[in-house]
Amino acid sequence: MSRADEVEHAAGFDSELRRLDVVFQGACDVQARDRVLDVGCGAGQTTRAAARAAHEGRALGVDVSAPAIEQARGLAAAEGLSNVAFERGDAQVHPFPHGSVDLVISRFGTMFFHDAGAAFANLAWALRPAGRLVMMVWQAGDRNEWDVAIHRALAGSDRPIAAAPAFSLADPSRTTEILAAAGFVEIAFTDVEEPVCYGPDVVAAEAWVRSFTCTRALVERLDPDSAERGLARLRETLSEHQRDDGVWFGARSWIVTALRG
Repeated sequence: MSRADEVEHAAGFDSELRRLDVVFQGACDVQARDRVLDVGCGAGQTTRAAARAAHEGRALGVDVSAPAIEQARGLAAAEGLSNVAFERGDAQVHPFPHGSVDLVISRFGTMFFHDAGAAFANLAWALRPAGRLVMMVWQAGDRNEWDVAIHRALAGSDRPIAAAPAFSLADPSRTTEILAAAGFVEIAFTDVEEPVCYGPDVVAAEAWVRSFTCTRALVERLDPDSAERGLARLRETLSEHQRDDGVWFGARSWIVTALRG
């Protein structure tokens, strides 16, 4: 993905999650003096919201994408936020100071760790004792209409839907084990059912869906004729989900909360 594409993708992701973000912000419940760490911050929408709420504290956003971090810094400067900073880094290994934050937040930024155990142990290290973790992650693919629809359109209804990294924290039992091993306690899951928006119309929605890593992988496995038929089915599926205010798909996620033990 080019630098320009990364910036565009970060902005598109914020738009897609507009309904989910309302739920996420409520769950974060950022307090005025909180020191907040935002993991996988992208263009910094959630970090900037945290900084505004923590007006006597501060917020740090971390992401592996340099273009996204650059964009986040520009947006924060344009908003005149002085208590926010952004760093390019991998939260799995980033050298966070011990006990330096009160709250770790992440909106769909924790599912792609190569070593989830090490990553959450590092985040626990960054948290003060009894500090909070609040993250939003996808539930299983078969509970998300958007994932089912994309796979069925491109792979055909008779093909199995393979698990994807985006659903690595979908199983509450497994996620609880990972968090507990990393030093978290009072782990809880809240079911969230809010739709995602893929754009104002079918053309925009197709461009957005084709930017997904999972979509590109599916298309690349197909021969040219099969790919064209699959993309035609995708456009038909998107048309079926067109509403007056955009192309919407059902989605299910978890709000996961925990305390550092």
